[in-house]
Parts: sequence; C-alpha cells; structure tokens
Amino acid sequence: MPKTALITGASSGLGAEFARQIAMTGADLVLVARDKDALEEVADRLRTKYGVGVEVLPADLLKRRHLAKVVARISDPGRPIELLVNNAGFGLPLDFAANDIDDEVKHLALHIEVPMRLSHAALAHMLPRGRGRIVNVASVAGFIPRGTYGACKGWLISFSRWSNARYAAQGVTTTAVCPGFTHTNFHERMGLAPGKEGVPPWMWLDARNVVAEGLRDAARGKPVSVPSLRYRALVALSRLAPASLAMRMGERGRR
Repeated sequence: MPKTALITGASSGLGAEFARQIAMTGADLVLVARDKDALEEVADRLRTKYGVGVEVLPADLLKRRHLAKVVARISDPGRPIELLVNNAGFGLPLDFAANDIDDEVKHLALHIEVPMRLSHAALAHMLPRGRGRIVNVASVAGFIPRGTYGACKGWLISFSRWSNARYAAQGVTTTAVCPGFTHTNFHERMGLAPGKEGVPPWMWLDARNVVAEGLRDAARGKPVSVPSLRYRALVALSRLAPASLAMRMGERGRR
C-alpha cells in the first residue's frame, strides 16, 4: 500500500470509508472536503485508532483558488502522494430540462474537470517515480442512461480505462470504482430520506464492502471495478436491454 494517500470528499460516505481502510494499512492521509470540522472529526478518529499521520486540507473544489491548493499539495515533491482517490461528488434530479443550468455546470465540473486536473497533477509526479495509483470513484450509472450523472461517470470510466492502458506499463495504474446503490448519506443530501429512495433492499451495498473490493481491484491494476456480483450482472444485462428499459432501470433512486 502507499505511504501517503490523498482522498477528496473524505468527510463522509465512501470518502471517509476509503480513508479508514487505507489508514488500516498504515498509510498516512491527506483528507480533502469543504467541511473542516467534519474532516477534523474523521482525522482525529483515524489518528487515535490507527496511529497514522492525517493532514486536513479543507477545500471547495469548485473554487479555483481552493482547487489550486489541492493541486499544489499533490505536486509537492517533498511530500509525495502515492495514491489519489477522486471521490468528491454530488447528485442532481434526473430532469435535466428542469434543473438549474448553473447547478448542472457545477456538477459537470466536480465530476469531470476536478478529477481530470487532480489526475494530471498526480501523473506528472507519479510517472517519474515509476509508481502510483489513481482511484476514480465512478458508478454503475456510467454504464446506463442516467441523466448527466451517468454521462459524467461514463466519462470517468472511459478516462480510467484509457489512462490505465496508457500508463500501467510505467508503474502508474488508474481504476474506476463503480458501485451501485450504497448506504451512505449521498441520497439524503439530495433530499431523499432513508427508505424513501425507491430502491429495493436487495440493490443496496455496504460501503465497507464497496471500498474493500475497489481497493483490491486497484491493487491488482484493474481498470474498472464493479463491486458485487449482482451489479456486475446488472451491468452486463444493461448492455443487452433496449434503451427505454435501460433508462427506466437508471431512474431508480432519483427524482
């Protein structure tokens, strides 16, 4: 495992779980999110339980100055980052025509531009060292029609596949981790109360299992990780389904 990992969206949900499981290996962490207090709580727990070094880097990645701080931290040659986890994100209602276009542009920036810039910064320093890993938290939504969220995640999956094929031989792998519905606070932040997401119980995954499988696949150098057999089967079926049926499948769990 790496000596130091940087994780975006690390204050809760999958980001906090990535931080916990990476800390278990003894790696030091740089935690990035907007909420400094929440980051400090996560950092204190990890320092106490695992005895690792945890740096807190509060940043709103949609603000250029804040994003530049994170790029600068990744680019610091004296404190190398061996693992980058691009996890920050948020969701919007699926009705693109009814959404505020400025919200859609922010959504696009956070899910595509931000990981692209951070990956570019990481590659610039990982490649000369001949080692490093990039994990992009995508979604099974990237394989099916699911509004602009699915479109953004589809870009991330495609980029990860290409980057892994291009740079793995030089020691730097890129993996898109593509979970399905996972028990975190993601849907709550969209205004969907627990149990009211419109998702049957069998479709829910546990964050611990998602992260554990994603990290295992990243360690193996896989370009795409779809945690759980059930979602691998659903992704395979979605490729054969008519577009109208795939769209209905994709609209579960979102207004």
